[in-house]
Amino acid sequence: MIEGTRAAVTAVRWIAPDAPVGRGCRVVIQARKQLREYFKGKRRAFDVPIALDHLTDFQRAVLAEVCTVGFGETTTYAEIARRLKKATAPRAVGQAAARNPINIIIPCHRVLSSNGKLTGYAGGVQAKAWLLKHEQAVLV
Repeated sequence: MIEGTRAAVTAVRWIAPDAPVGRGCRVVIQARKQLREYFKGKRRAFDVPIALDHLTDFQRAVLAEVCTVGFGETTTYAEIARRLKKATAPRAVGQAAARNPINIIIPCHRVLSSNGKLTGYAGGVQAKAWLLKHEQAVLV
């Protein structure tokens, strides 16, 4: 399900496949189109406006760093913590990533534990594995 205002996408959530689809505003329609292109293998990056105003500065910093992980790439929570100059905070990074309200568009599925294992994801570990396979990602 995609939620948004006229200005920005505010959430992308996992829902049942038979859930009803509403019309939505221009930004939501644009996000829906881009997600369909992603799933068809025709899009690698998203350019819809997003809103993260309700998150803390640290959570926004983590998600901004997650957005730098490209299609088909992976990184670790520890590496993101290091990039944010918070090398001792990989768990805090993981908790911030877990609060990502805009799944797939903000690609938290590309972030792994330090041992390379697939851990927590809003859509479940199976969805995370599927998304990485879809992107033909090389696991770190």
